[in-house]
Amino acid sequence: MTSNEIIALADANLMPTYARFPVAFIRGEGARLFDAEDREYLDFSSGIGVNSIGYADEKWIAAVASQAGRLAHISNLFYTEPCTLLAARLNSLSGMSGAFFGNSGAEANEGMIKLARKYSFDKYGGGRSTIVTLENSFHGRTVATLEATGQERFHNFFMPFTGGFKYAEAGNIEDMEAKLGPDVCAVMIELIQGEGGVMPLEHDYVGKLTALCRERDILLLVDEVQTGVGRTGTFFAFQQYDILPDAVSFAKGIAGGLPLGGLLVNEKCAAVLGPGTHASTFGGNPICCSAALAVLDILDGDALLKVREKGAKLRAMIEEISSPIIAGVRGLGLMLGIQVRGIAHSELVKKLLDAGLVCLTAGSDVVRLMPPLTITDREIERGVIILADVLEELK
Repeated sequence: MTSNEIIALADANLMPTYARFPVAFIRGEGARLFDAEDREYLDFSSGIGVNSIGYADEKWIAAVASQAGRLAHISNLFYTEPCTLLAARLNSLSGMSGAFFGNSGAEANEGMIKLARKYSFDKYGGGRSTIVTLENSFHGRTVATLEATGQERFHNFFMPFTGGFKYAEAGNIEDMEAKLGPDVCAVMIELIQGEGGVMPLEHDYVGKLTALCRERDILLLVDEVQTGVGRTGTFFAFQQYDILPDAVSFAKGIAGGLPLGGLLVNEKCAAVLGPGTHASTFGGNPICCSAALAVLDILDGDALLKVREKGAKLRAMIEEISSPIIAGVRGLGLMLGIQVRGIAHSELVKKLLDAGLVCLTAGSDVVRLMPPLTITDREIERGVIILADVLEELK
């Protein structure tokens, strides 16, 4: 099918929940994508961070194909090897003590919400169920995670919401302390607010918040759906903040393109969700877990050091571009945001796409860059040249 044929058929049959770009991709290789007419694009989006190891990696393909030929699915009433091995690897990499697997980031965050409320109920009884999140945060598209999201524009259309959330100003420890009343069981944060504009939290603020939570036996939940699995240059971003949360969620890049998410918990919370309290039909799927194990193998060794080096290189090259449109660059590792002025961020992303560079938007004025973690130095250089050329044309 041609791109136009794919687009026409999709528009006639899919619900219009996405404002899609008029491009139909059919294959990828490494950090490159190809549309139906075989035009090549350089990918600085990796499917919003999902394609962490790029496209068509041979080790990943072999792992998926091998497991598909053995066992595609069996319920969680039984044990499976890929799920077991993945849980052990993730606990080892993170310093955590227990894993739960689901399908997506929103589901993982819902799991953390349930964990926190049950922990508090078991220990203190009812009336201690409120969760504090940060203004400008984003935690998912389910009814509960929409309300957990600290952006008023998401709190429309789908009323009534579940209740049980309130919001504190990001970076303001006094405001957070004021919100931590006797009704609060947990605080849920993103260490880098991705959808909110690639806004990293300050190290000092996170340290003080962690201490407050420990002092009051309030669970600290860290949403690492975007920042996890090496995206920031450590396996989890919390490892750069010198903390160990009570629970951390992950998804996106963990299985290299297949749907897998979950949460890890510390020793204090490892036994909170007992049999019958939480479940996911497809959670721990053998094929997805085998894909995730391949991702972990590919990101082993000095791969995360290289992510930090590549991120530093990409940031430095962007900061060297002389353009009045660039107002600043921020982020960690290969999760960077370019704040722009004088042009809508969506318009700039469209112009970059037309020039062969796939990027994302974030917040109200940020172009977000999340290339595959395996991107090469040469591909980084090529992407920055495309960016510079487009910005030059806009002068």
